[in-house]
Amino acid sequence: MYAVIQTGGKQYKVTPGEELRVEKLDGKAGDEVDFDNVLLVCKEDKVEVGTPVLKNAKVVAKITGQGRGPKIVVFKYKRRKRYRKKQGHRQDFTAVRIMEIKA
Repeated sequence: MYAVIQTGGKQYKVTPGEELRVEKLDGKAGDEVDFDNVLLVCKEDKVEVGTPVLKNAKVVAKITGQGRGPKIVVFKYKRRKRYRKKQGHRQDFTAVRIMEIKA
């Protein structure tokens, strides 16, 4: 059994017991989160596709931690103009473990 959910502007294929990193969500470790934007649910041979989301379907997950990703260096440069600009960025994320898929 698996489902496709949408959160943080991205889509994820999830199965129960799987752990993944999504865009930052409010909450702390141990809290439960419900993902209501379920686009597709596949059970055995049966596939249900939403238009665009499935009603009465949700994915229950538990937050396992909050963190920040690796640093990305952003360097802007214009030759012969003495223009250099160096910035860094670290994206916040929330690690979640998928508990169950309700459809």
